[in-house]
Amino acid sequence: MASGYALTVRFTLRDDAAAAAFDALVAQTIQGIRGEPGTLVYTVHAPVDEPLVRVFYELYADHDAFLAHEDQEHTRHFLAARGEFVSGVEVAFLNELTDLSKRPGAGQ
Repeated sequence: MASGYALTVRFTLRDDAAAAAFDALVAQTIQGIRGEPGTLVYTVHAPVDEPLVRVFYELYADHDAFLAHEDQEHTRHFLAARGEFVSGVEVAFLNELTDLSKRPGAGQ
């Protein structure tokens, strides 16, 4: 049984000013997100040597919790406002590997 619904989002920001404004938007939004009942992990990273990139890791209790997150006012505000700061967005939805011994090539 999977233990949640996970994704990563990679934002590439336009320039240093956009990065600062984006970070302020995230700071204003993140506490509301972390208080959502079905949000288990919501964290933001800046990759080493990529000052204009932010990577979000999000883990929700299930798909319904993710949909509830997407419907929150603070999330809708963030989604509407982020566009002026970013030059690219990549989203990866993740499947948990619950039994690694059954994957192809395991145990070799």
